[in-house]
Amino acid sequence: MSDIKDPLSSIFDRAMKNQVIFKNKNALRSEYIPNELHFRDDQITRIGQILSPILNRDKPSNLLIYGKTGTGKTVVTRYVLNRLIERTKKTAMDVKVGYVNTRVASTEYRVLTELAHSIGIILPFTGLSISEAFHRITEHIKATQTKAIFALDEIDFLVKLSGDNLLYELTRANESMPQTSFITLIGISNDLKFKDNLDARVLSSLNEEETVFSPYTVDELKAILLERVNIAFNTDVVTEAAINLCAGMAGSEHGDARRAVDLLRVAGELAEREGAGEVRDEHVRQAAQSIERDRIFEGIQSLPIHGKLTLLAVSRGREPENTGHIYARYIALAKQLGLEPLTQRRISGLLSELDLLGLISAPVISQGRMGRSKKISLAIQTDVLKAALTEDETLKPLF
Repeated sequence: MSDIKDPLSSIFDRAMKNQVIFKNKNALRSEYIPNELHFRDDQITRIGQILSPILNRDKPSNLLIYGKTGTGKTVVTRYVLNRLIERTKKTAMDVKVGYVNTRVASTEYRVLTELAHSIGIILPFTGLSISEAFHRITEHIKATQTKAIFALDEIDFLVKLSGDNLLYELTRANESMPQTSFITLIGISNDLKFKDNLDARVLSSLNEEETVFSPYTVDELKAILLERVNIAFNTDVVTEAAINLCAGMAGSEHGDARRAVDLLRVAGELAEREGAGEVRDEHVRQAAQSIERDRIFEGIQSLPIHGKLTLLAVSRGREPENTGHIYARYIALAKQLGLEPLTQRRISGLLSELDLLGLISAPVISQGRMGRSKKISLAIQTDVLKAALTEDETLKPLF
């Protein structure tokens, strides 16, 4: 055995000798909230002004926050909410803040269970209707005279997938509450046209204020990255070329700070993995390829079995097709595996989810007198799709 190369020995030896690049990798995680947020003073001020009436026991206005991915919407919102909670701890008010990423929660019920947890009640994972779960939340708020701020991140995802009924109920809940209790809603959306998808009754009851986050410039991204480098990495291990490339790549994609930081983190991991003494621009290029591949691969693997079958049905079309053609092919695939097919309405919902995930393209095309119809096609490489799907033992008979 002594003559056989042991790749783990060098990895473990290097780790034990503390030959590492990072000193605090958490500073590069999406959930990290810096002590200071640069280039967002106007947005911080505006959100703070809108929410500040709660310190006088008054209900703040509902708020919608718009901006492209990576423009700081989430981190600024959570930063302001954290500061607000710190201030309310000096008072006798019962203020609760709930934050839910609706894309992660993925269903109305899971959104409600997380909001319930934020105000101190536990709902069962399953078994309650949406109306009963919502009733328990509002009754608890009334009974405890709670002043609640609920932030729903990627709220457009929830509305597109499940409709706007939950949003309507949240905005109307205050009508049945005493003055000592209320719910203020913060919606965070990547879609500047989000309100176009809302029913008139929701728009009326929402009665919100708005703020928009503009993309970061390349110079602003560089400054953000330099600050994160000082916190996350050991001294002099990240080259200027690597920082410039991260900022340039992310700046070309709508000024996306989240992508810039992700690139830097993965580049550091790649450099550390190969035992390099510094993070260089070639590590950033490798990181860009790795992030895109992993995002798609993991997105496909996380789909339920019928979501995977629907994606496979889309991939086997020679040209963009409507929902009916996709559904017919999905039924054939499901029967081939001995599965009970879902209804066409359920598959339409799954297609909407796949579109939101960026796995398919489903624009609505005008057909003149024939009306409007979705034309659905695959938006990812077929070899990546096949590699991800064939890891599911259930699907192997289809290949």
